[in-house]
Amino acid sequence: MIDGLPYRQVGEPVPGRIVCVADHASNHVPEDVPLGVPAHLLDTHIAVDLGVEGVADRLARRHAIPAHIACVSRLVCDLHRHENDDAVVPFSSDGHTIPGNIGADLEKRLERFHRPYHTALGEWLEAARPELILALHSFTPKLETNDEERPWEVALLYNQDDRAARQAIRLFSEEGLTVGDNQPYSGKQLNATMDRHAEAHGRPYLTIEIRQDLLRNEAGQARWAALIGDIANRTALALKGA
Repeated sequence: MIDGLPYRQVGEPVPGRIVCVADHASNHVPEDVPLGVPAHLLDTHIAVDLGVEGVADRLARRHAIPAHIACVSRLVCDLHRHENDDAVVPFSSDGHTIPGNIGADLEKRLERFHRPYHTALGEWLEAARPELILALHSFTPKLETNDEERPWEVALLYNQDDRAARQAIRLFSEEGLTVGDNQPYSGKQLNATMDRHAEAHGRPYLTIEIRQDLLRNEAGQARWAALIGDIANRTALALKGA
């Protein structure tokens, strides 16, 4: 965390252009928040969307798409949940108990992490008036509790507003990729940040899920940043012509 803030912002938005949001980019756990989980779990999907921070940073620094990036692990406070969601401070994840969260002061966690993150994001977006928001996430090739492979290389999630998603699904498919349509889970069930900051304001958005094995190194992150930047710009152009 920088100056105690649960987010950092990279790049300056150009009003009316594209911006990026990464809710699960960090595995940071403040020293005064004892979770009681083995250290190695902080390098797994239960704590962080692996590879997303590198993609978001590159979009901001090399592709002129500024980014609002989380600086705290979702095990501390899940910024991609509504405040009244039981999982906003999770007691367990993928079969792993988070003992330090049992009995934790929920209001204190929300006040310290969730509210500052979303207040700053709301103000940032209000000033940016973006033509398109990119919400970046990554997913595991398979669940820890299920050996079934997930075949999609990239997926688009959405709730009610699928204007941008429809364009991007087509564009990613034209790149020869296997594209998930509201996979590996549905944006109609989990879309908290974009429901609040995009759909509630009529802002087009793309919630992009990338399979984590494709982001395991800097070369993969650079490739996906370039591809996402290109798809985002083409999606924005298509929406203007719609």
